[in-house]
Parts: sequence; structure tokens; C-alpha cells
Amino acid sequence: MHFEEILNASLLFLIGTNSTEAHPIVAQKISKALDQGSKLIVADPRKIAFTDRAHIYLPLRPGSNVPLLNGLAYVILKEELYNREFVERYVDNFEAYKHYILSEWDLSRVSRYTGLKPFLIEQAAILYATSKSALILWGLGLSEHRSGSYSAMAAANLATLCGFWGKPGCGAMPLRGQNNVQGACDMGGLPYVLTGYQSYLDEAVRRKFQEVWNVELPINEGKTLPGMLKSALEGKLKALYAMGYDVAMSHGDIGEVWRALSNLEFLVVQDIFMPLSGKYAHVVLPSACVYEKSGTYTNGERRVQLFERAVNPPGQAKPDWWILTELGRRLGHNWNYTSSAEIALEIGKVWQGWAGINHGRLKERGLQWPCLDEQHPGTAILFTSGFPKEKVHLALAKYVPPLEEPEEEYPFILVTIRKLAHYNIGSMTRRVSSLMNLYPEAVLELNPEDAKRLGILEGAKVKVWNKRGEVFYRAHITDRVPQGMVFTDFHFDNALTNILVSPGLDELMDTPEYKVSTVAVAPA
Repeated sequence: MHFEEILNASLLFLIGTNSTEAHPIVAQKISKALDQGSKLIVADPRKIAFTDRAHIYLPLRPGSNVPLLNGLAYVILKEELYNREFVERYVDNFEAYKHYILSEWDLSRVSRYTGLKPFLIEQAAILYATSKSALILWGLGLSEHRSGSYSAMAAANLATLCGFWGKPGCGAMPLRGQNNVQGACDMGGLPYVLTGYQSYLDEAVRRKFQEVWNVELPINEGKTLPGMLKSALEGKLKALYAMGYDVAMSHGDIGEVWRALSNLEFLVVQDIFMPLSGKYAHVVLPSACVYEKSGTYTNGERRVQLFERAVNPPGQAKPDWWILTELGRRLGHNWNYTSSAEIALEIGKVWQGWAGINHGRLKERGLQWPCLDEQHPGTAILFTSGFPKEKVHLALAKYVPPLEEPEEEYPFILVTIRKLAHYNIGSMTRRVSSLMNLYPEAVLELNPEDAKRLGILEGAKVKVWNKRGEVFYRAHITDRVPQGMVFTDFHFDNALTNILVSPGLDELMDTPEYKVSTVAVAPA
């Protein structure tokens, strides 16, 4: 989907995304759409900025996205508000899905899980299903849970029920956590697919890749990062290569991560600045930053964009592709790439969706895949003339509760958030004085009633702890935060929030459960 399609949606449904802080360009388009008359549903435990403009606000409990989305589907099915023609033509598994939703997700049960009044869920479902066009936008508040993958399925199910695919202003779209997550996944940066999401188990696919790459491919599925760290702790994984990812600061439950990294026999870290992971590394390779190399980024709308070198990299720093090519050659592989442009052409040989994309065309403008040949303009909206597998399969999205629930010793739910002034773990933005002036230290947001009960004043230092560790923050008291919950960022290396994060993992994808961890809070 093109982000401009936000302006064509008669209804926007934001769930688990604080776009004004995490995706400000998207937020500008959302704001413009609302100015033009689009309606808005916001589902978030905290009152985000867009809550003030929402037609319906759903302050659900953290971790209850699946119950909410299945509850919306319950109303749509029960009231027969779904798009019958679309379902009959394009949808598979409808009867099994209908039985699952109607038998297991009545509104009384949904209300117990979410904390929402049934009439609010009904209103939201009716508004969504009766809209001319509707677009669901979700962020990490939906995906960073034990049932994060099921939540994404449940969101896609809603769009499918109502036929909101292949048309302007319609769909269900993740707002990515980092700027090139889409591109990394597209290129096969996942342990279970090859470039272009092609299955390594498909013999024809394997043969194609083997001919281009001149190597025999393994047929065993790789490990996710949590799987690798677990193997490192067990002594089964001996070496790890971390490129552009500071696992010692970014990952959940980082105390366990530190133990895993310490247990490796060989750790290579490749980055533009020395990361915290460098403390555990045996080799650190300096990498060129975006302005010091050429290549492509792919954003959340599948748009491939070219960036070209503006300045030479400092010292011994080299582009990532050059480092990997040189390493491959020294390991005995006949890799002879001389530029990122050559690599882009090879991508088109193994993936039809990239066949029409090359650096020459990208100099003129970005292109959205699939782009099938050099005359193809790219694809702004997917599924305009049907679906690749003909039918959309409705998944039975199940609810997996958070690993931790509030208890006497740790009565608060901690939710990690992002702040506009900083990017991810702050390794770049904390080096910018103007951004540090805007947001100089980690802040803990808490409810006025909780602050009063604990004797915490605005701006005071507070201690947050659980059995995994303790972190100190500056307090910010706000009624936008519900009682019993605290919200904070993870941008600062002197306030390592992720040491507090639950060891819970998404049941399917192993994504850490950053959004629900139990903690205690007290004045420092």
C-alpha cells in the first residue's frame, strides 16, 4: 500500500501505534485524513495524541489485542455485517472461522480480557464494517506480545471479512519498527524463507537460487535470534555475527542476553558506532553509515529507494556489502561483487518481484515491488485483481496471555514506548546535541493516583525493579497513563530498560514481549 492511501480511507483504525512519536510522517497523513473528514478508532492502553481526535477510543489492557480483534469479528459475524460477496468469492476456511469466533469470543468473554465495555466493542465493529473504506494501521504495541503474530492474523481477518483489500484506502498494514525492516525481510533476513519470501523447501525455488548463487542450499530451517541466544547459553552455538544490531541493548531480558554473549567462543560485531555488544566481541568491524555508501532501503509501503554516497567513510570503515564480500572471498567463495548496483541486479534474477528494479531506474524515483520488468511502473496497491493463492485463508487467531501478571511484589505493568526525539536505542540520536536538549534522559510516565499513593513528585527520581534488575528514571505524572501501568522508553544506555523486560516470546516468531512486564516502583 502507498502511504497516500491513508488519505483515501473513510475510517482509520489505529491499534498499538503511537504514530506521532514513532512514525511522524505517517502521523501527518493521518492528521490530514482526519481534517478531510475520515473517522478514527484508536485502541491503546495509553491516551496517545490521536485519542483526542478519535470517534471511538478503546483503552484495552496490554496484551489483549487478540480478544479485542476477535470480539470485533464476533459482532461483524453475528450482525452479518461482513461482505458476503467478497467472502464467497475470495475467502477460504470461512465456516470454521465463523464457528470459532461465534462459539469462543462472545462479548462477555472479550470484555473480561480487554477491560472494555461490550457496547464500545459493538460500536467500533459497526463503524468499521459499515465504512466505505477502512484501513487498519498497527505498530509494535500489537506485535511485541506473546500472541503478536496471532494479533496480526486477527487484524488481517477483519479486513478480509469486510472485503477491505485491493481497493483505495483499504487494508491492514504494519508500521515497521525500523526504517529498513521491510527490506531486510524482503531479502531473506528470516530463518525460514529465502529472498522474496520464497520457500527453501520448494525444489524449483531451490534450483533457481542454486544456479544463480552456485552453491548447494541447506534444507534445515534456521534459528531466530532468541533461538540462537538459547543455544549459546546451552553451549551449542559457538559463534555469532551481529551486524547493525546491538543485541546487548536492544533485545528483551538483556541480562540473559549478556550471559549468552559471554558464553560464545567467537562474537563478531559490525556497526557504525561501538555498541554495547562490543564489550563481548572478539572482533569489531567498522561499518560505513548511510551517507558513506550506496544501496537501497525498502520502506513499509514496499517502496525501494536508492541512496548514494555523499562522503567517504572515515578511517577503516567499509560498506556492509564490501565487508561481507571480502569475508566470503577469504573463506574460499568466489564472490566478485564490485558494487551494490550489481547485487541489486542479482536480486532480480532470484525474485520476479524485483526483476524490474535497478539502480538506473531508482535514480529517477522509488519503485514499489512487485515490479516485474523494466517497463513495469511498480505496484501501489496489492490484490487489485485477486490473490496469489486465489483464496484468503482466515486464520483461527488464538489468545496467548502475557507471561507475567501483576502481583503483590510487582504490582505494575511496564510498557516500553518510543519518544519522537530519539531513534530506537539512541546510538545515533544521543550524539545530536539538539535532540538531547529536547529529551535528555529516560522518563517514566505514571498515573497521578499511583504517584500520590507512592509519594512520587513530578520530576523526581524513581526506581523501577523486578527480579531481573533495577533502573532509575525521572518521573512524569500524567493522566494519560492508566492506574497500575507505567510507560518508559529504551533510548538511553544509562537507563537500560530492557533489563526489566519479560522473558516472554511470541509463540510463533519469538519476538520478545516488550509490552507487558511486571515491576515495582518507588521513589529513588
